[in-house]
Amino acid sequence: MSAPLRAAASEVPVWDLGVRLFHWGTVAAVATAFLAEEGESLHEKAGYVAAALLGFRLIWGLIGTRHARFSDFVAGPGKVFTYLLDRVRGRAPHYLGHNPAGGAMILVLLTLLATVAGTGVAMTSDALWGNHLVEEIHETAANALLVCIGIHVAAVILMSKLDKENLVKAMITGKKRRQP
Repeated sequence: MSAPLRAAASEVPVWDLGVRLFHWGTVAAVATAFLAEEGESLHEKAGYVAAALLGFRLIWGLIGTRHARFSDFVAGPGKVFTYLLDRVRGRAPHYLGHNPAGGAMILVLLTLLATVAGTGVAMTSDALWGNHLVEEIHETAANALLVCIGIHVAAVILMSKLDKENLVKAMITGKKRRQP
């Protein structure tokens, strides 16, 4: 068997189309919202798209395919800490889906996205339009989201190098290399 065929044969489906569309759709919506002027129609439309995608992901996290479900990758703080410690020691197990640290980051990103989207929608309501506290929460959560996105991207690059696995490609194709 030639090398390209062996490589293709060792790849297995991990990220279903719903997960991948959510991921890249959210990337596009958040980038659009950040690049558009706050209060502009494009900013608000991008926010509504992000909110709709988030709604889908929350449902898909309960009923979706194996690696899409929260039960597959949400771990308690102890397991996340143990994984990170084992990672530093060079003995962390390989995860086909998200590892415990990646799962924790997903929860942080989803929470921040929900906060940004929720306060964004709230600011367009008659009751909360012009409410400075809601605006401050929206802006703070948006900035925290940007920081966490930066950490997420850096971690994806680092883990891709450490595990010799192209995680960006995996989020495009939906397939990852099966490891022993």
